Amino acid sequence: MKKLLLTTIAGAALLAGAAQADEKVTACLITKTDTNPFFVKMKEGATAKAEELGMELKSFAGKIDGDHETQVAAIETCIADGAKGILLTASDTSSIVPAVQQARDAGLVVIALDTPLSPIDAADATFATDNFLAGELIGQWAAASLGEEAANAKIAMLDLGVSQPTVGVLRDQGFLQGFGIDLGDPNKWGDETDPRIVGNDVTAGNEEGGRKAMENLLAKDPMINVVYTINEPAAAGAYEALKSIGRENDVLIVSVDGGCPGVQNVKDGVIGATSQQYPLMMASLGVEAIKKWADEGVKPEPTPGKAFFDTGVALVTDKPVEGVESIDTTEGTNLCWG
Repeated sequence: MKKLLLTTIAGAALLAGAAQADEKVTACLITKTDTNPFFVKMKEGATAKAEELGMELKSFAGKIDGDHETQVAAIETCIADGAKGILLTASDTSSIVPAVQQARDAGLVVIALDTPLSPIDAADATFATDNFLAGELIGQWAAASLGEEAANAKIAMLDLGVSQPTVGVLRDQGFLQGFGIDLGDPNKWGDETDPRIVGNDVTAGNEEGGRKAMENLLAKDPMINVVYTINEPAAAGAYEALKSIGRENDVLIVSVDGGCPGVQNVKDGVIGATSQQYPLMMASLGVEAIKKWADEGVKPEPTPGKAFFDTGVALVTDKPVEGVESIDTTEGTNLCWG
């Protein structure tokens, strides 16, 4: 009887061990929305890498950019489901921190994608474009393109949201520094005193928001001649607003993203230059990092000299300027997404 009991226990242990070995590592991807091409490509990269590594990927997204509550609920679901890690593009980079800490306390590794949390070390790691550099490149290009007239520029700043998520602040402040404008507090936008800035408005990162924001700033000063936009959908909306008053050909629009529609808009002259980022790489590297955490208990390291892992950026334009490295739209098309 004793021998039978020991055999039964040993068999049960073997079955439990086999079940544990067969259990897939689960990762969660939580994006701001599931409609923006940037996040669509991010999901594509994460899905492909999860399949390659034999992992299970669960995807969540806010209803709109700025939907903080849905993202918090998604984090809670991932914890309850026993996920090993979360890839997160936060809509509200500071308010999300308590939920992120809850996940980390539960043993999950949390990796911010594209948008650093505030503070950045609230996540275990960040895989992102150097968003300040992305903004700086388009600022340098715009100033060089205008030449001496940069001193007389009238600039519209089309930002992301009133909560000022870090990605929006970094791009905005990078652009201004690249253009040669003194920053106020570099951790927020809108406190600069340079008279060349007509004003800031928010777009929610979409075309309709870009059009409305552009209309608002044109009402303030119809002679705006430089437009910074948080992303390419907002740039497309700004262009439509300018086109409606016949000014689409005499205003310089710059942006950040590098999606295929945005690169095409550079080629067509809608956007003068854009900084291209690589969301598929961010997501696939993030999934690999979660697998390594699950298997080895090792967290990813940042790029030397930076507080995050830099996934690269390139300026895309067909009108290169001296002193600002860039690629043309042919190369940009080969690297684009969406």
